[in-house]
Amino acid sequence: MEAAISPLPDDVEALKALVAAMARKADEAEAKLANAMAHQSAIEALIAHLKLQIAKLKREQYGPSAERSRRLLDQMELQLEELEADAAEDDLIAEGAAAKTATVTALERKRPTRKPFPGHLPRERVVVPAPCSCPACGGDRLSKLGEDVTETLEVISRSWKVIQTVREKFSCRDCEKIAQAPAPFHVVPRGWAGPSFLAMLLFEKYGEHQPLNRQAERFAREGVPLSLSTLADQVGAAAHALMPIYKLIETHVLAANRIHGDDTTVPVMAKGKTDTARLWVYVRDDRPFAGTDPPAALFHYSRDRRGEHPQAHLAAWSGILQADAYSGGYNDLYRGDRAPGPVMEAGCFAHARRKFFELADVLSSARKKSRGQRSSMIYPIALEAVQRLDALFDIERGINGKSPAERLAVRQELSAPLMAELHTWLTAQVAKLSRGHDLTKACFYMLKRWDAFTRFLDDGRICLTNNAAERALRCIPLGRKAWLFCGSDRGGQRAAIIYTLIQTAKLGDVDPQAWLADVLARIADHPATRLDELLPWNWTPHRNAIAA
Repeated sequence: MEAAISPLPDDVEALKALVAAMARKADEAEAKLANAMAHQSAIEALIAHLKLQIAKLKREQYGPSAERSRRLLDQMELQLEELEADAAEDDLIAEGAAAKTATVTALERKRPTRKPFPGHLPRERVVVPAPCSCPACGGDRLSKLGEDVTETLEVISRSWKVIQTVREKFSCRDCEKIAQAPAPFHVVPRGWAGPSFLAMLLFEKYGEHQPLNRQAERFAREGVPLSLSTLADQVGAAAHALMPIYKLIETHVLAANRIHGDDTTVPVMAKGKTDTARLWVYVRDDRPFAGTDPPAALFHYSRDRRGEHPQAHLAAWSGILQADAYSGGYNDLYRGDRAPGPVMEAGCFAHARRKFFELADVLSSARKKSRGQRSSMIYPIALEAVQRLDALFDIERGINGKSPAERLAVRQELSAPLMAELHTWLTAQVAKLSRGHDLTKACFYMLKRWDAFTRFLDDGRICLTNNAAERALRCIPLGRKAWLFCGSDRGGQRAAIIYTLIQTAKLGDVDPQAWLADVLARIADHPATRLDELLPWNWTPHRNAIAA
């Protein structure tokens, strides 16, 4: 049976009306579809936002050094960025489609609440001209009731300027001698770079990981061509000028009774290849036990990883060293007959936990299995070890920031029994496993250094992990991706100096670039006996400093 088809009207006006009705229905369908897509995008963005918040809360709960957590957070933030952009684009499409209809209302997506713009930003008032007469009746007797202000964040492109310092010459009519004011100070003798420019150059290279060749290309696009060798000359001179500040930070770090130590690789140019050099860091951070001394980070460079380097760095120091188990580098420091005194080793539970975690990574194994890949074996012993260590971390999170006495009392009451049980349990597991098994190696990592791992039970200043040093070293792997290698050993030493300054400023919540600009402007005329006033934790911006 054939379907009945309604005949089209023969009247032209009726046809026009039918076409108009069909167009309206099409517009409504398009608007509804656009609304649905916008709604779906908004839901996806909200889900991604909530997942990110959950992940951040888990990171706070389980510690900042949780395996892969930083990388996963970066990936989730990137995903959220794209989904928010998609949702905003779909909103505009839905709004445009709804505007064509009279029956469909555009979706109003609930957006995250934006914080007010910072109060220190300058405000420029742009007043819309008031009407001369009433738009309703045409009367000219208008009285102001108030005003509505809409704030729009804007950025002004970086501006360059040349400061001309004029030094007039005068001749004495009596003695015929010529008098003139002294030339302004430059970091480079007879130099040309101002302190703000130098601070930007240093911070971009070492703080934002932008090599000088990329900076030179950007400067040229902005109409200021500067050669690579010219910029490198300024970097070397600035590092030399800042050496006294570096020495003061070194003295401050090595005055601590407890420091964190770690090292990481840094490629350095050699003949036709690159060698693997090292950057060492020593961090003083007393905040976990309510210490009042400011935190600071000290970097050193070496061409290799021989133990003589940390021994030279800490030759005049004794105290508690929190570091990983690098026997070739630190063992000589732990000798009882060492002068000026032995260094007490404090083990890092994060390193110990990581060895078990890699053998109990349930999530990684599940992901590999879902992709059809061969998953590694999950060991129940490793899983139990992680849970036992996590119980200790839970206790530490509750006492972080308290005084050494308070921390020690809680540890003696809660952590000491757990450590005794852990030692008994590890010893029992070693007896069951073959000597070459990965689990045996993970157990022996703690058992062979048990004194170092239990030292936190007798001293409330000791932290459970060496995360303070690992956080300070994060700038190096980020930089390696951008500049690939150091050009020379001298370049590595300069990097250690500037990394010390930048990371110390960051630890004190000081803007590194603004601080460097002010220090470079003042250090030549500042009395040597009062250089400590320029350290980040004592720094007060100079009123006459040129804004960065």
